[in-house]
Amino acid sequence: MKNIGRCRAHTNIALIKYWGKRNNELFLPMNSSLSLTLDAFYTDTSVTLDDTLTEDVFYLNGIKQDKTETTKINRFLNLFRETAKDNTFAKVESYNHVPTAAGLASSASAFAALAGAANSAWKLNLDKQTLSTYARQGSGSSTRSIYGGLVEWNMGEGNLSETSHAIEVDDASWDLGMIIIAINKQQKKLSSRVGMRQTVDTSPFYPVWVTEAKKDLIDIKQAIHEKDFIRLGEITESNGMKMHATMLGATPPISYWEPDSVKAINKVKEIRNNGIPCYVTMDAGPNVKVLCRQSQMSDILNKLEESFTNDQLICSKVGEGIRELTDEEWSY
Repeated sequence: MKNIGRCRAHTNIALIKYWGKRNNELFLPMNSSLSLTLDAFYTDTSVTLDDTLTEDVFYLNGIKQDKTETTKINRFLNLFRETAKDNTFAKVESYNHVPTAAGLASSASAFAALAGAANSAWKLNLDKQTLSTYARQGSGSSTRSIYGGLVEWNMGEGNLSETSHAIEVDDASWDLGMIIIAINKQQKKLSSRVGMRQTVDTSPFYPVWVTEAKKDLIDIKQAIHEKDFIRLGEITESNGMKMHATMLGATPPISYWEPDSVKAINKVKEIRNNGIPCYVTMDAGPNVKVLCRQSQMSDILNKLEESFTNDQLICSKVGEGIRELTDEEWSY
């Protein structure tokens, strides 16, 4: 037997951040979050069920991965095997068009694509909401990459896994865009998972962060409903800075920033002060994301080029949700 599923998923950048889990095994978050799916970064993944295999095998960008990485994939695929009541092993081939572990949401697109491909290979026909609960158990933020546009990750209730899922909020077709300022594309020294746990366990500011994130989510959803870009940007920037302030309160303090991160933030503020609305956000990494109007992206880009090189600046439109790939599209 050789059933093949192939899927593409795009990254998402959280405007209201997820930082911290209430259940580390099920990847259940302390607070709900909201993101924008981007078309510039994506992962293509195929899952081939092969009854001649004696274990799962995993290739990333054409390179066979070691036991540690393959074990992560094995555990994730077990969710689908259990549902399908089929213990067939799989060959997984994943091509990541995102710098890995650099704070550019590579795990979000990776596990969303893997979930979609597994769903197809095992012919489970899971709906997107259910599939988002599976993707979440590979990487929390991947639950949001199941959908395109603006997406909420509902934190859910207690330890009930099925209640923590993604919700499509808005197609974001009202002139939204994002520019990524790639300060450093190398793998970060402190993983998000370790950073989250350390922040939850040691930062005295953490309870306030959770309360503020809940308020910010309510406010940003109202801004989206009114298509108020200025308010959307203000809340986005404020929420991201509060998350990083909470990390600085951890023991020892956590900072993913580099000197050029500060340089980028100041440059964006300068552009904004000169009349072009644009707002920064940052995840667990030094790279800065600039939320802007798509129609003003080229003007902002010209200003950013005064301080950063062309290869550091990546423009993105709004991305779509996961979709199956045809044989013709799978050209690796």
